[in-house]
Amino acid sequence: MEGKSKMSKLSGAIFFILGLFFLRAAECRTPANWGTVKYSALSCRKHSALLTDFGAVGDGKTSNTKAFKAAIHHLSQSASDGGAQLIVPPGKWLTGSFNLTSHFTLFLHKDAVILATQDESEWPLVSVLPSYGRGRDAPGGRFSSLIFGTNLTDVVITGNNGTIDGQGASWWKKFKAGQLNETRPYMIEIMYSNQIQISNLTLVNSPSWFVHPIYSSNITIQGLTILAPINSPNTDGIDPDSCSQTRIEDCFIVSGDDCIAVKSGWDQYGIKGSEMSGGIRDVRAEDITALSTQSSVRIKTSQGRGGYVKDIFVRRMTLKTMKYVFWMTGSYGSHPDPGFDPKALPLIQNINYKQIKAENVTYSARLEGIPNDHFKGICISNVTITLTEKPKKLQWNCTDIAGVTSNVTPKACDLLPEKKEIIDCTFPEDRLAIEDVKLVTCSASLPIF
Repeated sequence: MEGKSKMSKLSGAIFFILGLFFLRAAECRTPANWGTVKYSALSCRKHSALLTDFGAVGDGKTSNTKAFKAAIHHLSQSASDGGAQLIVPPGKWLTGSFNLTSHFTLFLHKDAVILATQDESEWPLVSVLPSYGRGRDAPGGRFSSLIFGTNLTDVVITGNNGTIDGQGASWWKKFKAGQLNETRPYMIEIMYSNQIQISNLTLVNSPSWFVHPIYSSNITIQGLTILAPINSPNTDGIDPDSCSQTRIEDCFIVSGDDCIAVKSGWDQYGIKGSEMSGGIRDVRAEDITALSTQSSVRIKTSQGRGGYVKDIFVRRMTLKTMKYVFWMTGSYGSHPDPGFDPKALPLIQNINYKQIKAENVTYSARLEGIPNDHFKGICISNVTITLTEKPKKLQWNCTDIAGVTSNVTPKACDLLPEKKEIIDCTFPEDRLAIEDVKLVTCSASLPIF
């Protein structure tokens, strides 16, 4: 985990929370031969257009990159006049990377599929992220994300479960063969932005990370189905990165890497790259179900990372077929270059887990702090772990940590002694402003097919 994220409420399948918005509704006029689809959004729009109004062809073969760009450019002129929505109707819409605009909604019909092109010439190169210092896949630049936006306000990407297909197999093959000089594109990346909603979509086969909000705030992510083969490289589901006030809920994720990874840059670049980088605090995760995974909520860091991970609160997890229930790593040795400061030690403290039931578990815990930089303030309470038929003999592998446990089975390691009196680890009960954000009902008008 990395980033000064004021995260909240991971709810539904692994998830977080957000800031307050000023909302208003607008009605769209609907011609007699059109149908109307209702959807929930942060804001409704006064103006509306179909992708086909700009010459798009939904045959899955014709490139529609120019059509997407022309549509969004045209609709951007309505930003100060109630905003605009672009409706993607039924069909398969092949496209390269395109940029969003402010006060804008991208709406996908349930039978619409946005297909990412495999023509690299339609993926422009963009600068490396300042809090990473280089590309993740290669030292050079990086390909722009399929759906990209920067310095935006009030953006909604939604649908009634329409699909975005990253067609990532060719990218995975090139990455595994070492044939890429630039970092693979993400599916959706929003930078330096505020008031963002990504919801009610099916996302499949991203070339790399699926959803990457970065240097942004007031983000709602909900109702996503994210699918990638479990052997696909780096296909993280949702990676809030150096963000604040982010809410993620009611999502279903199967991926080749992390379902959700909270980030804040990389080593010295993360510390210097933005005012929000270099640490993570106030993450609240609850009502999580995880099946057949390596671990549930994992914390990883190392010497040279600097920053902090503190005030982490987890409760009510149901876990089945896990390698580790609890996993904290102080020796995650991935560095962008040799320029990191080995004396930059991270602060890991006030980590709370409670009300957890886990079945078919190989190891209860692997908790490895850093010598002379112990992970401290760990609290684990009300946990029942049922082991596999052939569990590992050493169930709690603990080094360089400090904390307490209460009502935990099997018994924890000596570095996490059982309290004689029953305790309940902390989970904040205060309400954040983000929890009171209300979506409004908007409409999208579509020709009756």
